[in-house]
Amino acid sequence: MTDDLAQYASDNDIAYFLFNFTDLFGTQRAKLVPAAAAGSMQKSGAGFAGFAAWLDFTPAHPDMFVKPDPASLIRLPWKPEVAWVAGDPWMDGEPVAQAPRNVLKRTMDEASGRGMLMKAGVEPEFHLISPDGTTISDARDTQEKPCYDQSAVMRRFDVVAEICSTMTTLGWGPYQNDHEDANGQFEINWDFNDALTTADQLCFFKFMVKSIAERHGLRATFMPKPFSELTGNGCHVHVSVWDVEGKSNRFADEAGELGLSSEGYQFIGGLLAHGEALPAITNPTVNSYKRINAPPTLSGATWSPSSITFGGNNRTHMIRIPDEGRIELRLADGAANPYLLMAAVLAAGLHGIEEEIDPGERLDIDMYTEAHKAPDAKRLPLNLLDAIRAYEGDERLRDALGREFSDAYVKLRRDDWNKYARHLTDWERETTLDC
Repeated sequence: MTDDLAQYASDNDIAYFLFNFTDLFGTQRAKLVPAAAAGSMQKSGAGFAGFAAWLDFTPAHPDMFVKPDPASLIRLPWKPEVAWVAGDPWMDGEPVAQAPRNVLKRTMDEASGRGMLMKAGVEPEFHLISPDGTTISDARDTQEKPCYDQSAVMRRFDVVAEICSTMTTLGWGPYQNDHEDANGQFEINWDFNDALTTADQLCFFKFMVKSIAERHGLRATFMPKPFSELTGNGCHVHVSVWDVEGKSNRFADEAGELGLSSEGYQFIGGLLAHGEALPAITNPTVNSYKRINAPPTLSGATWSPSSITFGGNNRTHMIRIPDEGRIELRLADGAANPYLLMAAVLAAGLHGIEEEIDPGERLDIDMYTEAHKAPDAKRLPLNLLDAIRAYEGDERLRDALGREFSDAYVKLRRDDWNKYARHLTDWERETTLDC
């Protein structure tokens, strides 16, 4: 991949670039830059008003310039004259400390200084729904246990296959597509990579899935819990830590329990130690808490955690060890900001390694039906406000992700909660009107 966007445009018949950045709420922002202007704008960055996005700025702040990272460039296979490129926001000659991609890069630099590189793979779930967002798009997808339903996935073959073929064209290495546990829900998996590359890909993936669904007259949503009776959309993260060259997996140990090294268990210890604060990042919306801590769904299980626990190859815990040399965090949902998700996981895990935090004995029980056997197990926050408060009280995690970021994030998320709290719901009227 060339570092010169103008040359790339000339060599590949690119007419426009999407100079992209992701704000604190995970919303992707972009300017459509003509190829003729890309060369000069690559040096200076595309100008944005920070207050116009979900960042803690005011209209009085100076312009924010987003400098594209050519290593992230992705040509849109469904619109090949356009190329998407993730960028890093700058203001007054300095990287914007609260910008999510900058937060992840700082955290990765911290890990690199300790000789570590986090690699990650993700499992983003999504629903294909009606354009008005009220129902799933396939009226015949009605099974009580629809997971892996062959007929249902083939009824959506055109959409799913186009997404997968697009990923193959991009060289991502997709290796399976499946109908998930909820009616109308799907998942596509692809090869893991370093945390920054995976975060960039996840941002693009969400944009791509929504764009391709629209081309087929459908709507795609990654909303954590779009339908109360159905399983919600998770974004499970498979994590391993390698040497800085990315050649040796420091989590892999044939002699270790379940094939995991002592550093791998310490990383788990860090995630558990910050388990009450992490949901502010990994489960960032009011709706997120209707997915975790939820009653059983139509299929019989939420497939979401409610406890800050870990187990072996056991999907009822916040963390499982599915295979040698890696762990899976099952906490995050489809609303998680890809960059902040990776940064928070890495920061918590690094703390565990630095302090050699012992995660304790793993729990080989079904936490959905046998939680009474682990009465001391900590529970996940019940709502967004509890998660925000836990994050505010977690000095170590706030410092690791940066105080400027943390203050901005807490402020905007608390404002989000307050907007929700002021909203009068139908349930309130139905249950309280006759008081």
